[in-house]
Amino acid sequence: MSRVCHFSGKGTKSGGSICRRGLAKKYGGVGSRIIARNKRKFRPNLQRVRAVVDGKVCRVLVATSELKKGKIVRPLKRTWKPEAAE
Repeated sequence: MSRVCHFSGKGTKSGGSICRRGLAKKYGGVGSRIIARNKRKFRPNLQRVRAVVDGKVCRVLVATSELKKGKIVRPLKRTWKPEAAE
């Protein structure tokens, strides 16, 4: 299963992080310098939830931002109860 949101299509993005060293000039240093550039991945916060998709209940990966927006239709709670033992 790929890391992609079922509803929004959000997926993994690549980018970079910059490591800096040194005291800034305004604080009395000689200035901060870039000492490393590292590749990294930005991953969406995906959760596996039960949702109604095309009229059927199934488990899908959904970004939490979509859950907060209320775009996901959750299935109804089950009302079935076992019969009382006689």
